[in-house]
Amino acid sequence: MIREEECKMYHLENRLKTYSGWPFTEGCVCTPENMAKAGFIHCPTENSPDVAQCFFCYKELEGWEPDDVPEQEHQRHSPACHFIALKKPVEELTLEELMKLQKERQKFLIKKTTNQAIDKFELAAKSRRQELEKMTTETS
Repeated sequence: MIREEECKMYHLENRLKTYSGWPFTEGCVCTPENMAKAGFIHCPTENSPDVAQCFFCYKELEGWEPDDVPEQEHQRHSPACHFIALKKPVEELTLEELMKLQKERQKFLIKKTTNQAIDKFELAAKSRRQELEKMTTETS
């Protein structure tokens, strides 16, 4: 069964609550409301106050411009996201549809986690290789 915490961000009002300190508000297209409607949550960092991540496909985007259309940017950068492709509001989904959607979300999470582990491994391997090459040149 799906835990309540896993479904929290399916609801617009919960995504909208993450937009404290969002740099684009009035007179912009990428307002917190439009960002949240497109599935994004606000994940600012010290150096990037405009980082937003899709709660569903985990795609992170930053460098937003006031005229960026969140839904279009989401579609362009993550065309395989099932959330952005939904044809009806989450509240109207059947339990079966929600379960299928959550299954797809889990696939995105597994892919993201796997890619992070691969990146970490490759970085460690590169560092170790440099250490070994340094040792061989020192002993030669």
